[in-house]
Amino acid sequence: MDRLKQRELLHLLEEDSRMSAEQIGKMIGEPTEVVEQTIAALEAEKVIVKYPALVNWERVDDHPYVNAMIDVKVTPKRDVGFDEVAERICRFPEVKAVYLMSGASYDLSIILEGKTMKEVATFVSQKLSTLDSVVSTATHFILKRYKHDGIELEDRDEDHRMVVTP
Repeated sequence: MDRLKQRELLHLLEEDSRMSAEQIGKMIGEPTEVVEQTIAALEAEKVIVKYPALVNWERVDDHPYVNAMIDVKVTPKRDVGFDEVAERICRFPEVKAVYLMSGASYDLSIILEGKTMKEVATFVSQKLSTLDSVVSTATHFILKRYKHDGIELEDRDEDHRMVVTP
């Protein structure tokens, strides 16, 4: 499959990972077998890493977790830069994402999930801040998600006011 159709396939899967190879084949003009082989190759190459579901946890009554974004200032190490400390941070099960940032007053941005605010605070004070390269942290608790991965999580209320014209 050529690169252009491969990119189309990836966009389709990113939009709806439950789409069948047959449906994708029809949309991009390729046989189902070619689509299946391409998907298998992309999975083997770790281009396709996972097929996640986007869950709006705020609508689940007993969801016991809080999420935080943590800005981390790091002193990079010779020959490895930020990679060594980022890889260490990635190993903590509470950490959901780690990003190297540019143009900010911090170097790494971490998304963290904990059962309580105190659990997040304990993680920051006892596990994260004690790492050799970590200079400082700033923790921001996520109060509400409005949009995630391009998907709006809340239904917009339609404006039900009557239009008044002279």
